[in-house]
Amino acid sequence: MLRFLPLKLGRLYRCLKLLFVLGLFVILLMNTHNLFASFQKNELTDRRFINLNKCPACFGTSWCRKFMNGQISFETWGRLRFLDVFNVKNVFFAQYGEPREGTRRIVLKRLGSNQELTDIDQKICKRATGRPRCDLIQAMYKTEFARLNGDVRLLTPDVVEGWSDLVHCPSQRLLDRIVRRYAETKDSGSFLLKNLKDTERMQLLMTLAFNPEPLVLQSFPSDEGWPFAKYLGACGRMVAVNYVGEELWSFFNAPWEKRVDLAKQLMDIAEQLTNNDFDFALYLLDVSFDNFAVGPRDGKVIVVDAENVVVADKRLIKQNKPENYDVWYESKFEECDKEACLSFSKDMLCSRVTVDHNYYAICQNLLSRYATWRGSSGGLLHDPPPHIAKDGQLEALLDECANPKNRYGRFQAAKELRDYLTQLSGTAR
Repeated sequence: MLRFLPLKLGRLYRCLKLLFVLGLFVILLMNTHNLFASFQKNELTDRRFINLNKCPACFGTSWCRKFMNGQISFETWGRLRFLDVFNVKNVFFAQYGEPREGTRRIVLKRLGSNQELTDIDQKICKRATGRPRCDLIQAMYKTEFARLNGDVRLLTPDVVEGWSDLVHCPSQRLLDRIVRRYAETKDSGSFLLKNLKDTERMQLLMTLAFNPEPLVLQSFPSDEGWPFAKYLGACGRMVAVNYVGEELWSFFNAPWEKRVDLAKQLMDIAEQLTNNDFDFALYLLDVSFDNFAVGPRDGKVIVVDAENVVVADKRLIKQNKPENYDVWYESKFEECDKEACLSFSKDMLCSRVTVDHNYYAICQNLLSRYATWRGSSGGLLHDPPPHIAKDGQLEALLDECANPKNRYGRFQAAKELRDYLTQLSGTAR
């Protein structure tokens, strides 16, 4: 009887597969009219589709002219609305065209799932009227997003602290930087909040509270060497960023030399975000193979999901001198049965000058044998060449970086690992 079990399971699998194909075919038949309509119509010119009708409860309007002029259009599969059920994150690929520059690929983001966007609407309504549904535009003027009117000179820490990861522990210097570099206003360049229009202030605060990724990209722009995707603009609740390239996961089984180069860049990113001339430490709280991408031409690694980034102002920490501020902070390694796990304390990240979190996150979730993603394990540096595996140095450094055995061992291991990867990259060339 047991001999027939695999056979029965095989038949069951084939039946389920056939049912799935038939189901998909039925959906296509039922949506034939919508299918043709989707290819004929550019939905990105529809105010309601991009939620421009919900402004100022939106993320900005700087790119609305480009949207309304039809300069932006979904790529083929992005036009099929019935496929949105699989696109939980609401991230789309699109083509953007300029008369003199031709077309290029960009990424469009709603910055949240449909449920998350619905939740924020209900929260705004409840705070304004006590009911989950209301006139959203009128309700915005009765929320905390509208309290900072034209009489308020600066955006201050006491107002927005804790609203999101970006401002878990904001300094005045960070907030001035966010306002000064805010891209959804024509008069950017001033850190004075009063120079923004009422709607612009509300849009900034809405973005800061709901998903601050656009503000991270604007405040720490790629043009100045920060390892983030370039922010382009927004219209309603659709944000446009530069397309970087294929996600890091696509290179999991790339040639060894390529993986070594990518690993070195990842460690360089960890170092840059931890120690830089601006004395801002940017700690990545969500590190996975999907949140990094690799440029097709220059091979450069870029962070493409910057929603969960804590920014600590080291100058403020040194000035305020909280308890143990000058004691090196070591992140605790914890094994778990989920993918891309990290253990951290935001309060600790905000109160210490020297922190190893970024090295820990990159080593554990991307490089070392502890890294697991989509059912695969071993990390980006899996299966090294025999002579490197035999040497044992790489494995030892990765282990110490992810799960240190010695006090402050991760700090030293991260430094030595960067040097070792640099050496391997030079040898490969």
